[in-house]
Amino acid sequence: MPTTLNGRQLISEYLNKHDISTTSLAAAYGVGKVYMGQVLSGARKSAAANELVLKIIEDYKIRPEIGAE
Repeated sequence: MPTTLNGRQLISEYLNKHDISTTSLAAAYGVGKVYMGQVLSGARKSAAANELVLKIIEDYKIRPEIGAE
């Protein structure tokens, strides 16, 4: 199973940049804030957690900034 480390980092950066709390994101996706925190930190690496990461990236159109390396 591929890792979602880059995706989780992009989501965290997006949340910080747009002042969105993990609690708000969890509420938007109908999951608990602890679960969302575990998904974003990488503590949860199940297929469902990876699907949630991909769904958030797609829903918010989160993309890496060109030249931001």
